[in-house]
Amino acid sequence: VQLQASGGGLVQAGGSQRLSCVMSGRTFSRYDMGWFRQGPGKEREFVAAVRRSGTSTYYSDVVKGRFTISRDNAKDTVYLQMDSLKPEDTAVYFCAATGLSHYSGRDYYFDSTYDYWGQGTEVTVSS
Repeated sequence: VQLQASGGGLVQAGGSQRLSCVMSGRTFSRYDMGWFRQGPGKEREFVAAVRRSGTSTYYSDVVKGRFTISRDNAKDTVYLQMDSLKPEDTAVYFCAATGLSHYSGRDYYFDSTYDYWGQGTEVTVSS
């Protein structure tokens, strides 16, 4: 499985950015997907996740109401729409995939749940 994230860049506080992550090498619709991020000097943290059907989504409290995760199974792509960006959202954003469906949505918050990771795309939010 290969995951290719893109869409990062420099954005002003209060602005928006959309990240994309394309999967190749596997059937995308059989994977639950997540986004994580790692800010400067910080540990990697959960951002959002979406089940393979697209009907269930999960968000960290920090981004809930500002970020939206979605997927297009026909395009093998998961998106992260980021609105009302803040300087503290500055980070490298990683997409991740797991082929195992978890009963508890809480499991998607942990990076150990995921089998495959993309290379990351950097988002810098200027104040």
